[in-house]
Amino acid sequence: MKRILIVGGDRRLKIVKNHFEKENFYVDTLGLFPDDRADIEKSDVIVFPVPTTKDSQTVFCPLTNRKIYLNDIEAQIKNQLVLCCNYKFLGKNFIDYNTLDSFSLLNAVPTAEGAIEIAIRETDYTLWQSKVLVIGYGRVGKIMADRLKALGADVTVSARKPKDFATLSALGFKYINTEKLGDMYLDFNIIFNTVDFPVLSDKTLENCPADLLIDLSSKGGFDLSYATTLGFKAFKPGGIPGVTAPETAGKILAKTLTEIIKHHN
Repeated sequence: MKRILIVGGDRRLKIVKNHFEKENFYVDTLGLFPDDRADIEKSDVIVFPVPTTKDSQTVFCPLTNRKIYLNDIEAQIKNQLVLCCNYKFLGKNFIDYNTLDSFSLLNAVPTAEGAIEIAIRETDYTLWQSKVLVIGYGRVGKIMADRLKALGADVTVSARKPKDFATLSALGFKYINTEKLGDMYLDFNIIFNTVDFPVLSDKTLENCPADLLIDLSSKGGFDLSYATTLGFKAFKPGGIPGVTAPETAGKILAKTLTEIIKHHN
């Protein structure tokens, strides 16, 4: 029987724990419950949360606020399979499951729907007939554009690849080149950014009439603080799936991790 250790995590990892137990894995935890104390060296697989860390020093433990230092964990990892998110356990046998389509594509759904929920809550008009810009046509951008269009929004998508322009055109979306955003007057009500590099300069923001900016990227696509000083409602919500749809997000994560464990040599 595989011995799995879950380190840290939010409500999603509780769902993962229950799923593992139904799959007849032995599961222990560290930092998921207030007083859990697991033996790392006795584990076959170590599972870290989404994200593994927010400060590059400690494991993400929002349910217990425990200080579990990554350096301490890494020193105890031998030959275990390590499953993590947006972190590299260099020199260890690790898989960053966030890079797998089986997880990230499905996880884009609760991310997009959660961002739309924020947009509905933070505006005093409908998404229907609103002018919306989705920056980026990756996993989240695709789902976001689809959902917004279904709600009747006037959606424009920014992308960089010719094949994406062709796809957007075939699907009936208006599109613009992401590389030209800095030179354009962005006449939109709401802007969603999914691109993980600066795409909206301070000058662009100064001339932008949008009411709401929502940044779904990891590193940020614009200066959030400056946008706020300009009077925008600007948000960079972290961990949307775990906040707005933890049950669905937990099931997606559980399925991905179970498949990895069962098929890993």
